[in-house]
Amino acid sequence: MAEEHHIANLDPSAFFTLHDYDSSGHWSPDEIRRTYGLDDESARDVPAEKKTNAVQEVIRIFDKDGDGHVSREEWMDGWVKEGKRLPDFGTGPGHHGDDEYEYEIHHFEKFHDENTKEEDLTHPEDIAHFRKHDEMDAQAEYQEHMDQMPIVEQNIPQKFRRY
Repeated sequence: MAEEHHIANLDPSAFFTLHDYDSSGHWSPDEIRRTYGLDDESARDVPAEKKTNAVQEVIRIFDKDGDGHVSREEWMDGWVKEGKRLPDFGTGPGHHGDDEYEYEIHHFEKFHDENTKEEDLTHPEDIAHFRKHDEMDAQAEYQEHMDQMPIVEQNIPQKFRRY
């Protein structure tokens, strides 16, 4: 997570705002889970207890008033004045964007550059990424086909069909 989030040279105020997904002025446990990618598909093998402990540890480090959230003020005081840092729990890179953005920052930035040709995208992550695009395109084509049909038989309950 530290590398992908550029922890070494982050702007703490911008980092807080970026990860305050609901713009409430504080990080909830759910926002911390999201920042660490704990609900992401890539963390499916991380035990639930480890996920819970990770969130609780971040709250323990930064939550001064004990309300179970990390406010902007608590974050800024902790990061800037007290030198506190987000721990890396070894649960993966952390996620906060859509699949395209995640692929870009967690894989493409690391292994490719703007000069990379399509035929050079041969890593397993590249293949999985483009397979997902192919599946999404196929689903969109199927839906478009279904939308063109005047009656969609699959949507009619069996008991109302006449054969």
